[in-house]
Amino acid sequence: MSVSNSAISDMFGLLSKLMDIHQENSFKAKSYSSASFTIDKLGVALAEIPREQLFTLKGIGESSAKKIIEILETGKLSALEEIVSKTPPGILEMLQIKGLGPKKISTIWKEMGIESIGELLYACNENRLMLYKGFGEKTQANVAEAIEYFLRNQGHFLFAEIETYALHMQEVFEKQFPSNRFRITGDFIRQMPTLDELVWVTDVSVDLLKDFLKENAFEISEEEEVVRAMGQEKVKLVFYCTQPQQLNWEAFLKSGSDAFMGALKEKGIAFAEDPEEKELFSRLSLPYFPAYLREDPASLQKVSEADIADIIQPDQIRGIIHTHSDWSDGTDTIENMAKACIAAGYEYLVISDHSKSAFYANGLNEDRIKAQHQYIDELNAKLTPFRIFKSVESDILNDGALDYSDSILSTFDLVIASVHSNLKMSEEKAMQRLMRAIENPFTNILGHPTGRLLLSRKGYPIDHEKIIDACIANKVAIEINAHPRRLDLDWSWIARAQEKGALLSINPDAHHIAGFTDTRYGVLVAQKGGLKTKNNLSSFSLVEFESFIQSK
Repeated sequence: MSVSNSAISDMFGLLSKLMDIHQENSFKAKSYSSASFTIDKLGVALAEIPREQLFTLKGIGESSAKKIIEILETGKLSALEEIVSKTPPGILEMLQIKGLGPKKISTIWKEMGIESIGELLYACNENRLMLYKGFGEKTQANVAEAIEYFLRNQGHFLFAEIETYALHMQEVFEKQFPSNRFRITGDFIRQMPTLDELVWVTDVSVDLLKDFLKENAFEISEEEEVVRAMGQEKVKLVFYCTQPQQLNWEAFLKSGSDAFMGALKEKGIAFAEDPEEKELFSRLSLPYFPAYLREDPASLQKVSEADIADIIQPDQIRGIIHTHSDWSDGTDTIENMAKACIAAGYEYLVISDHSKSAFYANGLNEDRIKAQHQYIDELNAKLTPFRIFKSVESDILNDGALDYSDSILSTFDLVIASVHSNLKMSEEKAMQRLMRAIENPFTNILGHPTGRLLLSRKGYPIDHEKIIDACIANKVAIEINAHPRRLDLDWSWIARAQEKGALLSINPDAHHIAGFTDTRYGVLVAQKGGLKTKNNLSSFSLVEFESFIQSK
Protein backbone atom coordinates (compact mmCIF):
# COMPACT_ATOMS: atom_id res chain seq x y z
CA MET A 1 0.00 0.00 0.00
CA SER A 2 1.51 3.32 -1.10
CA VAL A 3 0.62 6.36 1.01
CA SER A 4 2.02 9.76 0.00
CA ASN A 5 4.12 11.91 2.30
CA SER A 6 1.47 14.61 2.04
CA ALA A 7 -1.23 12.25 3.33
CA ILE A 8 0.99 11.05 6.20
CA SER A 9 1.90 14.62 7.11
CA ASP A 10 -1.79 15.55 7.17
CA MET A 11 -2.54 12.65 9.53
CA PHE A 12 0.14 13.72 12.00
CA GLY A 13 -0.91 17.35 11.75
CA LEU A 14 -4.54 16.51 12.46
CA LEU A 15 -3.58 14.22 15.34
CA SER A 16 -1.54 17.02 16.94
CA LYS A 17 -4.35 19.56 16.59
CA LEU A 18 -7.00 17.21 17.97
CA MET A 19 -4.83 16.36 20.96
CA ASP A 20 -4.57 20.10 21.70
CA ILE A 21 -8.34 20.49 21.31
CA HIS A 22 -8.92 17.59 23.72
CA GLN A 23 -6.26 19.06 26.03
CA GLU A 24 -4.24 15.88 25.96
CA ASN A 25 -0.46 15.40 26.42
CA SER A 26 0.99 18.66 25.05
CA PHE A 27 4.52 17.22 24.68
CA LYS A 28 3.27 14.43 22.41
CA ALA A 29 1.08 16.86 20.47
CA LYS A 30 4.12 19.06 19.75
CA SER A 31 6.20 16.04 18.67
CA TYR A 32 3.50 14.97 16.20
CA SER A 33 3.27 18.52 14.88
CA SER A 34 7.04 18.53 14.40
CA ALA A 35 6.84 15.17 12.61
CA SER A 36 4.13 16.55 10.32
CA PHE A 37 6.34 19.49 9.36
CA THR A 38 9.38 17.25 8.78
CA ILE A 39 7.44 14.78 6.62
CA ASP A 40 5.90 17.54 4.51
CA LYS A 41 9.34 18.95 3.69
CA LEU A 42 10.98 15.55 3.10
CA GLY A 43 12.42 15.20 -0.38
CA VAL A 44 11.97 11.42 -0.64
CA ALA A 45 8.87 9.25 -0.27
CA LEU A 46 8.63 7.60 3.16
CA ALA A 47 7.41 4.44 1.44
CA GLU A 48 10.80 4.14 -0.26
CA ILE A 49 12.83 4.41 2.96
CA PRO A 50 13.76 1.14 4.72
CA ARG A 51 11.65 0.82 7.86
CA GLU A 52 14.61 0.76 10.26
CA GLN A 53 15.93 4.04 8.81
CA LEU A 54 12.71 5.86 9.69
CA PHE A 55 13.84 5.88 13.32
CA THR A 56 16.99 7.81 12.38
CA LEU A 57 15.28 10.67 10.53
CA LYS A 58 15.84 14.06 12.12
CA GLY A 59 12.57 15.37 13.56
CA ILE A 60 11.00 11.90 13.75
CA GLY A 61 10.93 10.31 17.20
CA GLU A 62 10.41 6.65 18.01
CA SER A 63 6.67 7.01 18.55
CA SER A 64 6.24 8.89 15.28
CA ALA A 65 8.35 6.35 13.37
CA LYS A 66 6.16 3.51 14.65
CA LYS A 67 3.07 5.40 13.56
CA ILE A 68 4.57 6.01 10.10
CA ILE A 69 5.14 2.27 9.73
CA GLU A 70 1.54 1.62 10.80
CA ILE A 71 0.27 4.01 8.15
CA LEU A 72 2.52 2.57 5.43
CA GLU A 73 1.38 -0.97 6.23
CA THR A 74 -2.33 -0.39 6.89
CA GLY A 75 -3.16 2.99 5.36
CA LYS A 76 -4.55 4.01 8.74
CA LEU A 77 -3.46 5.59 12.01
CA SER A 78 -5.34 4.04 14.91
CA ALA A 79 -4.51 6.86 17.33
CA LEU A 80 -6.01 9.36 14.91
CA GLU A 81 -9.11 7.24 14.29
CA GLU A 82 -9.66 6.91 18.03
CA ILE A 83 -9.46 10.64 18.75
CA VAL A 84 -11.58 11.48 15.65
CA SER A 85 -14.28 9.12 16.96
CA LYS A 86 -14.42 11.20 20.16
CA THR A 87 -14.66 14.50 18.28
CA PRO A 88 -17.95 15.98 17.02
CA PRO A 89 -17.94 16.44 13.22
CA GLY A 90 -18.54 20.16 13.63
CA ILE A 91 -15.37 20.53 15.69
CA LEU A 92 -13.38 18.91 12.88
CA GLU A 93 -14.96 21.39 10.46
CA MET A 94 -13.83 24.29 12.62
CA LEU A 95 -10.20 23.38 11.88
CA GLN A 96 -10.86 24.62 8.35
CA ILE A 97 -11.88 28.08 9.56
CA LYS A 98 -9.11 30.66 9.24
CA GLY A 99 -8.26 32.22 12.58
CA LEU A 100 -9.39 29.28 14.69
CA GLY A 101 -6.49 27.32 16.14
CA PRO A 102 -6.79 24.30 18.43
CA LYS A 103 -6.76 26.36 21.66
CA LYS A 104 -9.60 28.62 20.54
CA ILE A 105 -11.59 25.63 19.26
CA SER A 106 -11.06 23.91 22.61
CA THR A 107 -12.52 26.97 24.36
CA ILE A 108 -15.45 27.08 21.93
CA TRP A 109 -16.23 23.43 22.54
CA LYS A 110 -15.31 22.86 26.17
CA GLU A 111 -16.35 26.22 27.62
CA MET A 112 -19.00 27.56 25.22
CA GLY A 113 -20.61 24.22 24.47
CA ILE A 114 -20.69 24.91 20.73
CA GLU A 115 -20.23 21.93 18.41
CA SER A 116 -20.99 23.19 14.89
CA ILE A 117 -20.00 26.03 12.57
CA GLY A 118 -23.62 27.14 12.30
CA GLU A 119 -23.88 27.47 16.08
CA LEU A 120 -20.61 29.35 16.17
CA LEU A 121 -21.73 31.87 13.55
CA TYR A 122 -24.93 32.42 15.48
CA ALA A 123 -22.90 32.97 18.67
CA CYS A 124 -20.76 35.54 16.83
CA ASN A 125 -23.86 37.41 15.72
CA GLU A 126 -24.93 37.55 19.38
CA ASN A 127 -21.50 38.74 20.55
CA ARG A 128 -21.13 35.71 22.80
CA LEU A 129 -17.49 35.06 21.92
CA MET A 130 -16.42 38.34 23.51
CA LEU A 131 -17.25 36.92 26.91
CA TYR A 132 -14.36 34.49 26.75
CA LYS A 133 -10.62 34.96 27.14
CA GLY A 134 -8.82 35.33 23.81
CA PHE A 135 -11.88 36.52 21.90
CA GLY A 136 -12.12 40.27 21.46
CA GLU A 137 -14.47 42.19 19.21
CA LYS A 138 -12.06 42.08 16.28
CA THR A 139 -11.41 38.34 16.65
CA GLN A 140 -15.12 37.67 16.79
CA ALA A 141 -15.75 39.67 13.61
CA ASN A 142 -12.91 37.89 11.82
CA VAL A 143 -14.22 34.46 12.86
CA ALA A 144 -17.70 35.33 11.58
CA GLU A 145 -16.31 36.55 8.28
CA ALA A 146 -14.15 33.44 7.89
CA ILE A 147 -17.11 31.13 8.57
CA GLU A 148 -19.26 32.92 6.00
CA TYR A 149 -16.43 32.61 3.47
CA PHE A 150 -16.01 28.91 4.27
CA LEU A 151 -19.72 28.18 3.88
CA ARG A 152 -19.81 29.96 0.52
CA ASN A 153 -17.00 27.79 -0.74
CA GLN A 154 -18.20 24.38 0.39
CA GLY A 155 -17.92 21.91 -2.44
CA HIS A 156 -15.38 23.96 -4.38
CA PHE A 157 -12.04 22.59 -5.55
CA LEU A 158 -8.82 23.99 -6.93
CA PHE A 159 -8.25 23.15 -10.60
CA ALA A 160 -5.02 21.40 -9.61
CA GLU A 161 -6.89 19.30 -7.02
CA ILE A 162 -9.57 18.12 -9.41
CA GLU A 163 -7.66 17.76 -12.69
CA THR A 164 -6.34 14.24 -12.10
CA TYR A 165 -9.76 13.03 -10.96
CA ALA A 166 -11.47 14.56 -14.00
CA LEU A 167 -9.06 12.90 -16.43
CA HIS A 168 -9.34 9.60 -14.56
CA MET A 169 -13.14 9.66 -14.76
CA GLN A 170 -12.91 10.45 -18.48
CA GLU A 171 -10.85 7.28 -18.94
CA VAL A 172 -13.30 5.29 -16.83
CA PHE A 173 -16.27 6.36 -18.99
CA GLU A 174 -14.44 5.73 -22.25
CA LYS A 175 -13.49 2.23 -21.10
CA GLN A 176 -16.97 1.41 -19.83
CA PHE A 177 -18.80 2.81 -22.87
CA PRO A 178 -16.39 2.31 -25.82
CA SER A 179 -19.16 2.82 -28.40
CA ASN A 180 -20.26 6.15 -26.95
CA ARG A 181 -18.70 9.56 -26.53
CA PHE A 182 -18.08 11.67 -23.42
CA ARG A 183 -17.08 15.31 -23.88
CA ILE A 184 -15.91 17.09 -20.76
CA THR A 185 -16.89 20.74 -20.88
CA GLY A 186 -17.88 23.60 -18.59
CA ASP A 187 -15.48 25.25 -16.15
CA PHE A 188 -12.91 22.47 -16.51
CA ILE A 189 -12.10 23.06 -20.17
CA ARG A 190 -12.23 26.81 -19.51
CA GLN A 191 -9.35 26.25 -17.06
CA MET A 192 -11.05 28.05 -14.21
CA PRO A 193 -8.84 28.30 -11.09
CA THR A 194 -11.59 26.76 -8.93
CA LEU A 195 -14.50 24.49 -9.78
CA ASP A 196 -17.62 23.23 -8.03
CA GLU A 197 -18.63 20.57 -10.56
CA LEU A 198 -17.42 18.57 -13.55
CA VAL A 199 -19.68 18.61 -16.58
CA TRP A 200 -19.92 16.11 -19.42
CA VAL A 201 -22.09 15.86 -22.52
CA THR A 202 -22.62 12.27 -23.60
CA ASP A 203 -24.68 10.16 -25.99
CA VAL A 204 -25.07 7.34 -23.46
CA SER A 205 -28.68 6.82 -22.45
CA VAL A 206 -29.83 8.07 -19.07
CA ASP A 207 -30.73 4.57 -17.88
CA LEU A 208 -27.39 2.99 -18.82
CA LEU A 209 -25.48 5.82 -17.19
CA LYS A 210 -27.54 5.65 -14.01
CA ASP A 211 -27.05 1.89 -13.74
CA PHE A 212 -23.28 2.23 -14.05
CA LEU A 213 -23.08 5.01 -11.48
CA LYS A 214 -25.27 3.09 -9.01
CA GLU A 215 -23.08 0.01 -9.38
CA ASN A 216 -20.09 2.15 -8.42
CA ALA A 217 -21.72 3.59 -5.29
CA PHE A 218 -22.41 7.08 -6.64
CA GLU A 219 -25.28 9.05 -5.17
CA ILE A 220 -27.42 10.13 -8.10
CA SER A 221 -30.36 12.34 -8.92
CA GLU A 222 -32.07 12.81 -12.25
CA GLU A 223 -33.81 15.54 -14.16
CA GLU A 224 -34.99 15.32 -17.74
CA GLU A 225 -31.94 14.13 -19.74
CA VAL A 226 -29.63 15.31 -16.94
CA VAL A 227 -27.93 13.01 -14.44
CA ARG A 228 -26.22 14.40 -11.36
CA ALA A 229 -23.91 12.22 -9.30
CA MET A 230 -21.48 12.37 -6.40
CA GLY A 231 -18.98 9.74 -5.30
CA GLN A 232 -16.82 9.41 -2.21
CA GLU A 233 -14.57 12.22 -3.46
CA LYS A 234 -17.51 14.61 -2.93
CA VAL A 235 -17.11 16.06 -6.42
CA LYS A 236 -20.36 16.92 -8.17
CA LEU A 237 -20.62 15.30 -11.61
CA VAL A 238 -23.20 16.50 -14.14
CA PHE A 239 -24.06 14.60 -17.33
CA TYR A 240 -26.16 16.01 -20.16
CA CYS A 241 -27.43 13.10 -22.21
CA THR A 242 -28.15 13.88 -25.86
CA GLN A 243 -28.40 12.32 -29.31
CA PRO A 244 -25.12 11.41 -31.10
CA GLN A 245 -25.68 13.93 -33.91
CA GLN A 246 -26.12 16.76 -31.39
CA LEU A 247 -23.28 15.91 -29.00
CA ASN A 248 -20.68 18.33 -30.39
CA TRP A 249 -23.18 21.17 -30.50
CA GLU A 250 -24.40 20.63 -26.94
CA ALA A 251 -20.83 20.37 -25.66
CA PHE A 252 -19.94 23.59 -27.47
CA LEU A 253 -22.88 25.46 -25.92
CA LYS A 254 -21.57 24.58 -22.47
CA SER A 255 -17.95 25.47 -23.24
CA GLY A 256 -18.02 29.20 -22.48
CA SER A 257 -19.40 31.73 -20.05
CA ASP A 258 -23.06 32.65 -20.42
CA ALA A 259 -22.08 36.14 -21.59
CA PHE A 260 -19.64 34.84 -24.22
CA MET A 261 -22.02 32.22 -25.62
CA GLY A 262 -24.86 34.76 -25.58
CA ALA A 263 -22.77 37.11 -27.74
CA LEU A 264 -22.10 34.31 -30.23
CA LYS A 265 -25.80 33.55 -30.47
CA GLU A 266 -26.50 37.23 -31.16
CA LYS A 267 -24.04 37.02 -34.03
CA GLY A 268 -26.12 34.23 -35.49
CA ILE A 269 -24.19 31.08 -34.64
CA ALA A 270 -26.45 28.14 -35.38
CA PHE A 271 -26.63 24.37 -35.10
CA ALA A 272 -25.11 22.27 -37.85
CA GLU A 273 -25.26 18.50 -37.75
CA ASP A 274 -22.35 17.22 -35.63
CA PRO A 275 -20.44 20.52 -36.04
CA GLU A 276 -16.74 21.09 -35.57
CA GLU A 277 -16.00 24.06 -33.28
CA LYS A 278 -13.56 25.68 -35.68
CA GLU A 279 -16.19 25.57 -38.41
CA LEU A 280 -18.71 27.32 -36.17
CA PHE A 281 -16.31 30.24 -35.56
CA SER A 282 -15.35 30.32 -39.24
CA ARG A 283 -18.98 30.80 -40.27
CA LEU A 284 -19.01 34.00 -38.23
CA SER A 285 -15.69 35.15 -39.73
CA LEU A 286 -14.10 34.88 -36.30
CA PRO A 287 -10.78 33.34 -35.32
CA TYR A 288 -11.05 30.11 -33.38
CA PHE A 289 -11.32 30.93 -29.68
CA PRO A 290 -9.95 28.13 -27.47
CA ALA A 291 -12.28 27.31 -24.58
CA TYR A 292 -10.05 29.12 -22.07
CA LEU A 293 -10.76 32.42 -23.88
CA ARG A 294 -14.54 32.03 -23.92
CA GLU A 295 -15.18 34.40 -21.04
CA ASP A 296 -15.50 38.06 -21.98
CA PRO A 297 -17.71 38.77 -25.03
CA ALA A 298 -15.72 41.98 -25.64
CA SER A 299 -12.80 39.79 -26.75
CA LEU A 300 -14.79 38.87 -29.87
CA GLN A 301 -14.25 42.42 -31.13
CA LYS A 302 -10.63 42.98 -30.08
CA VAL A 303 -8.80 39.62 -30.19
CA SER A 304 -7.36 38.62 -33.54
CA GLU A 305 -6.11 35.34 -34.94
CA ALA A 306 -2.54 36.62 -34.52
CA ASP A 307 -3.22 37.44 -30.86
CA ILE A 308 -4.48 33.93 -30.21
CA ALA A 309 -1.51 32.38 -31.99
CA ASP A 310 0.84 34.30 -29.67
CA ILE A 311 -0.76 33.17 -26.39
CA ILE A 312 1.72 31.50 -24.09
CA GLN A 313 2.00 27.70 -23.96
CA PRO A 314 3.42 25.52 -21.14
CA ASP A 315 6.54 24.64 -23.14
CA GLN A 316 7.46 28.33 -23.56
CA ILE A 317 8.80 28.82 -20.03
CA ARG A 318 12.58 29.20 -20.27
CA GLY A 319 13.57 29.89 -16.69
CA ILE A 320 12.34 29.07 -13.19
CA ILE A 321 11.84 32.27 -11.20
CA HIS A 322 10.91 32.48 -7.50
CA THR A 323 12.14 29.39 -5.67
CA HIS A 324 13.05 28.58 -2.09
CA SER A 325 15.94 26.29 -1.21
CA ASP A 326 17.01 24.53 1.98
CA TRP A 327 18.65 27.79 3.00
CA SER A 328 15.20 29.01 4.11
CA ASP A 329 11.99 26.94 4.03
CA GLY A 330 12.65 24.86 0.93
CA THR A 331 13.69 21.21 1.01
CA ASP A 332 16.22 20.87 -1.83
CA THR A 333 19.76 22.16 -2.22
CA ILE A 334 20.43 24.92 -4.73
CA GLU A 335 22.74 22.61 -6.65
CA ASN A 336 20.08 19.91 -6.98
CA MET A 337 17.49 22.49 -8.01
CA ALA A 338 19.83 23.84 -10.67
CA LYS A 339 20.60 20.36 -12.00
CA ALA A 340 16.86 19.61 -12.17
CA CYS A 341 16.40 22.77 -14.22
CA ILE A 342 19.21 21.78 -16.57
CA ALA A 343 17.72 18.30 -16.99
CA ALA A 344 14.35 19.84 -17.85
CA GLY A 345 15.89 22.18 -20.45
CA TYR A 346 15.61 25.46 -18.57
CA GLU A 347 18.26 28.15 -19.08
CA TYR A 348 18.33 29.71 -15.61
CA LEU A 349 17.11 29.48 -12.04
CA VAL A 350 16.26 32.34 -9.68
CA ILE A 351 16.85 31.44 -6.03
CA SER A 352 14.75 33.75 -3.87
CA ASP A 353 14.84 32.53 -0.30
CA HIS A 354 12.95 34.41 2.39
CA SER A 355 14.27 37.57 3.99
CA LYS A 356 15.16 37.96 7.65
CA SER A 357 11.75 39.17 8.89
CA ALA A 358 10.29 35.81 7.84
CA PHE A 359 11.77 34.16 10.93
CA TYR A 360 9.06 31.45 10.70
CA ALA A 361 10.59 30.46 7.34
CA ASN A 362 14.24 30.58 8.41
CA GLY A 363 14.77 33.86 6.57
CA LEU A 364 18.33 34.85 5.73
CA ASN A 365 20.26 37.34 7.82
CA GLU A 366 23.06 39.39 6.29
CA ASP A 367 25.83 36.91 7.09
CA ARG A 368 23.93 34.00 5.56
CA ILE A 369 23.24 36.07 2.44
CA LYS A 370 26.97 36.55 1.91
CA ALA A 371 27.58 32.83 2.37
CA GLN A 372 24.79 31.91 -0.05
CA HIS A 373 26.07 34.29 -2.70
CA GLN A 374 29.55 32.79 -2.46
CA TYR A 375 28.02 29.32 -2.82
CA ILE A 376 26.04 30.41 -5.90
CA ASP A 377 29.19 31.86 -7.47
CA GLU A 378 30.90 28.50 -7.05
CA LEU A 379 27.94 26.67 -8.59
CA ASN A 380 27.75 29.06 -11.54
CA ALA A 381 31.41 28.45 -12.29
CA LYS A 382 30.71 24.73 -12.33
CA LEU A 383 27.38 24.73 -14.20
CA THR A 384 28.02 27.33 -16.94
CA PRO A 385 26.38 28.21 -19.36
CA PHE A 386 23.41 27.60 -17.07
CA ARG A 387 23.05 30.43 -14.57
CA ILE A 388 21.69 30.71 -11.05
CA PHE A 389 20.57 34.23 -10.13
CA LYS A 390 20.96 35.61 -6.62
CA SER A 391 17.57 36.81 -5.49
CA VAL A 392 15.49 37.18 -2.37
CA GLU A 393 11.78 37.27 -1.64
CA SER A 394 11.96 40.34 0.52
CA ASP A 395 9.12 40.94 2.92
CA ILE A 396 7.36 44.23 2.37
CA LEU A 397 7.35 45.60 5.91
CA ASN A 398 4.41 47.33 7.51
CA ASP A 399 5.56 50.75 6.32
CA GLY A 400 6.28 49.55 2.77
CA ALA A 401 10.05 49.36 3.21
CA LEU A 402 11.95 46.28 2.07
CA ASP A 403 13.61 43.99 4.58
CA TYR A 404 17.27 45.00 4.18
CA SER A 405 19.39 48.10 3.85
CA ASP A 406 20.20 49.36 0.35
CA SER A 407 23.76 48.10 0.69
CA ILE A 408 22.48 44.53 1.15
CA LEU A 409 19.74 44.82 -1.48
CA SER A 410 22.34 45.94 -3.99
CA THR A 411 24.14 42.59 -3.69
CA PHE A 412 21.22 40.68 -5.24
CA ASP A 413 20.76 40.21 -8.97
CA LEU A 414 17.06 40.90 -8.49
CA VAL A 415 14.53 41.34 -5.70
CA ILE A 416 11.00 39.94 -5.44
CA ALA A 417 8.97 42.08 -3.01
CA SER A 418 6.00 40.39 -1.29
CA VAL A 419 3.64 40.99 1.61
CA HIS A 420 3.57 38.13 4.14
CA SER A 421 2.56 39.79 7.40
CA ASN A 422 -0.28 41.98 8.69
CA LEU A 423 -2.50 40.90 5.82
CA LYS A 424 -5.69 42.33 7.27
CA MET A 425 -5.45 45.77 5.75
CA SER A 426 -7.71 48.41 4.35
CA GLU A 427 -7.17 49.26 0.69
CA GLU A 428 -5.51 52.50 1.75
CA LYS A 429 -2.99 50.69 3.93
CA ALA A 430 -2.35 47.94 1.36
CA MET A 431 -1.76 50.49 -1.38
CA GLN A 432 0.59 52.53 0.81
CA ARG A 433 2.73 49.46 1.46
CA LEU A 434 2.70 48.15 -2.09
CA MET A 435 3.33 51.48 -3.80
CA ARG A 436 6.34 52.23 -1.62
CA ALA A 437 7.76 48.77 -2.31
CA ILE A 438 7.18 49.09 -6.07
CA GLU A 439 8.90 52.46 -6.09
CA ASN A 440 11.94 51.06 -4.29
CA PRO A 441 14.72 51.12 -6.92
CA PHE A 442 15.82 47.60 -5.96
CA THR A 443 12.42 45.94 -6.57
CA ASN A 444 12.27 43.91 -9.79
CA ILE A 445 9.14 41.79 -9.31
CA LEU A 446 6.00 42.34 -7.23
CA GLY A 447 5.20 38.94 -5.70
CA HIS A 448 1.63 37.56 -5.38
CA PRO A 449 0.04 41.04 -5.46
CA THR A 450 -3.05 40.41 -3.29
CA GLY A 451 -1.75 37.70 -0.94
CA ARG A 452 -4.83 35.58 -1.53
CA LEU A 453 -5.12 31.84 -0.95
CA LEU A 454 -7.87 30.39 -3.14
CA LEU A 455 -10.82 28.95 -1.21
CA SER A 456 -9.01 29.77 2.06
CA ARG A 457 -8.24 33.47 2.32
CA LYS A 458 -9.38 36.50 0.42
CA GLY A 459 -6.61 38.79 -0.69
CA TYR A 460 -6.20 42.25 0.80
CA PRO A 461 -7.98 44.91 -1.29
CA ILE A 462 -5.91 46.81 -3.84
CA ASP A 463 -6.49 49.24 -6.67
CA HIS A 464 -5.33 47.03 -9.53
CA GLU A 465 -5.18 49.86 -12.07
CA LYS A 466 -2.84 51.93 -9.89
CA ILE A 467 -0.65 48.93 -9.08
CA ILE A 468 -0.31 48.08 -12.77
CA ASP A 469 0.54 51.68 -13.67
CA ALA A 470 3.11 51.92 -10.86
CA CYS A 471 4.79 48.68 -11.92
CA ILE A 472 5.05 49.91 -15.51
CA ALA A 473 6.47 53.27 -14.41
CA ASN A 474 9.07 51.62 -12.17
CA LYS A 475 10.01 48.75 -14.52
CA VAL A 476 8.68 46.17 -12.07
CA ALA A 477 7.26 42.90 -13.35
CA ILE A 478 3.98 41.69 -11.86
CA GLU A 479 4.02 38.09 -10.70
CA ILE A 480 1.44 35.52 -11.71
CA ASN A 481 2.20 33.24 -8.79
CA ALA A 482 1.62 29.76 -10.21
CA HIS A 483 1.08 27.95 -6.94
CA PRO A 484 -2.39 26.38 -7.36
CA ARG A 485 -3.59 28.01 -4.13
CA ARG A 486 -2.50 31.48 -5.20
CA LEU A 487 -2.73 32.07 -8.98
CA ASP A 488 -2.20 35.70 -8.10
CA LEU A 489 -2.33 38.10 -10.11
CA ASP A 490 -5.86 36.91 -10.91
CA TRP A 491 -6.39 36.00 -14.57
CA SER A 492 -9.16 38.58 -14.95
CA TRP A 493 -6.56 41.38 -14.67
CA ILE A 494 -3.98 39.90 -17.02
CA ALA A 495 -5.50 41.27 -20.23
CA ARG A 496 -5.74 44.77 -18.75
CA ALA A 497 -2.14 44.66 -17.50
CA GLN A 498 -0.95 43.49 -20.90
CA GLU A 499 -2.93 46.16 -22.75
CA LYS A 500 -1.27 48.85 -20.63
CA GLY A 501 2.19 47.48 -21.35
CA ALA A 502 3.00 45.68 -18.11
CA LEU A 503 5.50 42.85 -17.96
CA LEU A 504 4.17 39.79 -16.12
CA SER A 505 6.05 36.80 -14.77
CA ILE A 506 4.71 33.27 -14.32
CA ASN A 507 6.61 31.94 -11.29
CA PRO A 508 6.09 28.67 -9.39
CA ASP A 509 7.01 29.89 -5.87
CA ALA A 510 8.53 26.41 -5.57
CA HIS A 511 9.73 25.07 -2.23
CA HIS A 512 11.08 21.86 -3.77
CA ILE A 513 11.99 20.54 -7.20
CA ALA A 514 8.56 18.98 -7.72
CA GLY A 515 7.09 22.47 -7.31
CA PHE A 516 8.62 23.53 -10.64
CA THR A 517 5.71 21.79 -12.38
CA ASP A 518 3.27 24.25 -10.79
CA THR A 519 4.45 26.66 -13.47
CA ARG A 520 1.97 24.93 -15.78
CA TYR A 521 -0.99 26.07 -13.65
CA GLY A 522 0.27 29.62 -13.96
CA VAL A 523 0.36 29.22 -17.73
CA LEU A 524 -3.21 27.87 -17.77
CA VAL A 525 -4.62 30.93 -16.01
CA ALA A 526 -2.37 33.25 -18.02
CA GLN A 527 -3.93 31.79 -21.17
CA LYS A 528 -7.35 32.89 -19.90
CA GLY A 529 -6.02 36.44 -19.81
CA GLY A 530 -4.56 36.07 -23.30
CA LEU A 531 -0.98 36.57 -22.09
CA LYS A 532 1.48 36.66 -24.96
CA THR A 533 4.81 34.89 -24.59
CA LYS A 534 6.76 38.09 -25.23
CA ASN A 535 5.08 39.72 -22.21
CA ASN A 536 6.06 36.97 -19.77
CA LEU A 537 9.40 37.41 -18.00
CA SER A 538 9.97 33.70 -17.36
CA SER A 539 9.74 33.12 -21.13
CA PHE A 540 12.76 35.37 -21.70
CA SER A 541 15.97 33.71 -22.85
CA LEU A 542 18.95 33.92 -20.52
CA VAL A 543 20.35 36.87 -22.50
CA GLU A 544 16.99 38.66 -22.46
CA PHE A 545 16.57 38.00 -18.74
CA GLU A 546 20.01 39.43 -18.01
CA SER A 547 19.09 42.48 -20.07
CA PHE A 548 15.90 42.94 -18.02
CA ILE A 549 17.93 42.96 -14.82
CA GLN A 550 20.48 45.40 -16.20
CA SER A 551 17.77 47.77 -17.44
CA LYS A 552 16.71 48.34 -13.84
